[in-house]
Amino acid sequence: MRRRSFITMIGGAATWPFAARAQETVRRIGVLMGIANDAEGQGRVAAFRQGLQDLGWTDGRNVRFDYRWGSGDRDRILADATHLIGLEPSVILANSTIVATVLKQATQSIPIVFVQVADPVRDGIVASLARPGGNVTGFTSFEYTMGGKWLETLKEVAPSATKVALMHHPDDPNWPGFLRAIEQVAPSFDVQLAAAGVRNAVDIESAVDAFSRTANGGLIVLPTPITNLHRKLIIAMAARHRLPAVYPFRYHVVGGGLVSYGFDSIDPFRRAAGYVSRILKGERPADLPVQAPTKYELVINLKTAKALGLTVPDTVLATADEVIE
Repeated sequence: MRRRSFITMIGGAATWPFAARAQETVRRIGVLMGIANDAEGQGRVAAFRQGLQDLGWTDGRNVRFDYRWGSGDRDRILADATHLIGLEPSVILANSTIVATVLKQATQSIPIVFVQVADPVRDGIVASLARPGGNVTGFTSFEYTMGGKWLETLKEVAPSATKVALMHHPDDPNWPGFLRAIEQVAPSFDVQLAAAGVRNAVDIESAVDAFSRTANGGLIVLPTPITNLHRKLIIAMAARHRLPAVYPFRYHVVGGGLVSYGFDSIDPFRRAAGYVSRILKGERPADLPVQAPTKYELVINLKTAKALGLTVPDTVLATADEVIE
């Protein structure tokens, strides 16, 4: 009898972990991306998911993900945000300023962790970087002073450029900040600026075609969901018209662009997983300070430079984090 009871107890104990796992609460995580569902976007999401898994959050066991891809269109982003909020997730990951702004306006209760927002204080997304307050926190992207660095980089690799177009989305809330920063340094580089506002692929083709008629031209592509979505087209148009261009992310240069200066576009998503995990465990977004990028990288494509007839100075190559040949 005792032996039989002991076996029964052991058998029952063996089922405890499985019973506990079956009863484990599954938390819902919304993910609203401002760029297309392409290789770059999937890479960002994969880094976020891996970061959560490393912290003990596994899809299908204790979390589930709901994805929406706004592709830079504000009406679509608003519809996707409304849908995600209706699912009542435990937290939402928001990629880009426009996505974070829409979500902030749509809910004051569901926690939001943003990535790649330039100035969340000015845009009214958080009260301050140290103490965000409310239901939102996250990771900033470029400071507006980066605009001056992009112009400096363009002049280093294409010193003959004297007229520079700034490709941007007219409704992007970051556009005025970048413009002011670039305007402040343009005279020191003897450069005239032209705004190239684009909302779709047709606008991009028209803008580049028109600006290509300008002698000694150059291009700075500002970071927006639209320019990210159509980056292959922008790179192809710049190559077709032999227009030297500076981009904000490494993947532009890997895809054939001339040069980029910016932060690692994947790293913020890994870091965001840490904040999401802390919120799922009970911490408040209001108490989690907004964090900035930790590393910037200069990437140069020498093959593209050669096709454009440019010789990149050795001093610039020496400071590059990566040179693609």
